[in-house]
Amino acid sequence: MSRRSKLPKIFFGLISIVVFGALFWQSKVIMLRLGEPAILTGYTLMASMLLLGFFNFRKKLSMIPIGRASTWLAFHVVLGVFALALFGLHVGVFWPQGLYEQMLAGSFYMVSLSGVVGYALQRSLPRRLTQTGVEIIYERIPAELAEIRERVEALVLECTEKSGSDTVAQHYMGTLNWYFQKPRFRLSHFVGGDAGGYWLRGPGGAARRYINDVEKEYFDQIIALAELKSLVDRHFVCQGVMKKWLFLHIPLAVAVIALAIWHLILVNVYVI
Repeated sequence: MSRRSKLPKIFFGLISIVVFGALFWQSKVIMLRLGEPAILTGYTLMASMLLLGFFNFRKKLSMIPIGRASTWLAFHVVLGVFALALFGLHVGVFWPQGLYEQMLAGSFYMVSLSGVVGYALQRSLPRRLTQTGVEIIYERIPAELAEIRERVEALVLECTEKSGSDTVAQHYMGTLNWYFQKPRFRLSHFVGGDAGGYWLRGPGGAARRYINDVEKEYFDQIIALAELKSLVDRHFVCQGVMKKWLFLHIPLAVAVIALAIWHLILVNVYVI
């Protein structure tokens, strides 16, 4: 990470520490005066949660020049940590009493955990995809895999016609066809392993020792396409995980905000 990319996090981090310290101090002052500090921390927490929710709208308005995406991400991460600390200050205990309060706390912890996981994914997976040297839109991946499979099948057919031998065709039908049908070795791609490469150098490429020179030319092209498919598979797995993570994090965030708003209404109606 470059020094310039760290500056927004440092800046927002310092501000959040100062604001949290001020809130902590003011809460103690209010308690000494026999007041209710939960009002101050609750409204501040509600405002923080709404600001966190605006991050999703910022991503949908990426065409509008309202700041760098990296700056907004830094703001979102720091504000999320601030909200988690403020939640602890507001509640006073890790697990509150009361069914509704427990639902709110459980939802808040789940969205916080999913945020930590998502941040880790956003830090590691894009870098790994960049190393593949392949750029592809997620929605285009099924068509790209189908095109690779068609090119391989055309090579198999041409090899059989030119060489007069069906060794490559038999190996394709018995072994390689399984590999080209859909993305394989998903767990390995997700954790950054090379199970696909090992398979291609093992069972996938085993037929090379039994074929003639003409067949080897075609077989090498097939293996090259298989290696390309492995890179596309990695994009399919990693991009898919990042997209599916949003389907978990965003609904959880919406649920927390909805529960918090209802909590705020109940407090204002029955307590204040």
